[in-house]
Amino acid sequence: MATLRLGDTAPDFIQESSIGVIGFHSWLGNSWGILFSHPADFTPVCTTELGVTARLANEFKKRNVKAIALSVDSVASHLGWIKDINETQSTVVNFPILEDANRKVSVLYDLIHPNASTTNTVRSVHVIDPNKKIRLILTYPASTGRNFNEILRVIDSLQLTEYHSVATPANWKDGDDVVILPSITDPNVLISKFPKGFRSIKPYLRFTPQPNK
Repeated sequence: MATLRLGDTAPDFIQESSIGVIGFHSWLGNSWGILFSHPADFTPVCTTELGVTARLANEFKKRNVKAIALSVDSVASHLGWIKDINETQSTVVNFPILEDANRKVSVLYDLIHPNASTTNTVRSVHVIDPNKKIRLILTYPASTGRNFNEILRVIDSLQLTEYHSVATPANWKDGDDVVILPSITDPNVLISKFPKGFRSIKPYLRFTPQPNK
């Protein structure tokens, strides 16, 4: 079973899904993506998670993010489950759910942790950038639902820091001050890159208003 790390290329695959056959890299195109796994269909925590994901469709679209879920059950099972999700969560599932009865994608993404379960996937999230690089991996136990506000927060941070010489401090959220990378020390570069100014707490700890996206 593969071990994926940050910066690795997200494995490509061709797999059946609730919307038909998907070639993963081709389906992602120039978008960011979140691939998130579920232990099984018709389970309570997963049902709420997929409902939240559907309701956040506009937030993901605003960030150029495509969501795709995975469960080890069949497409036929997924389609029945989607009806339940739409009914109980007052939404419309508008993203694909991958079939993975053959565990192909689960093996590629190291989603089965034998000491937790030998058959069901853990509750993992992979955030993938437009270059198909893995930028975030979060793994939860089956009993704990994901915090999708945190997933959006991390995507905001990844997209901001991708294009500006900053990092985001603890508990940062969109609009808060950010920190300047310690590697930037030239005064002229600092003025050029951070026209809103900055405050220096220590030479390595400098806060500046969030740059425009």
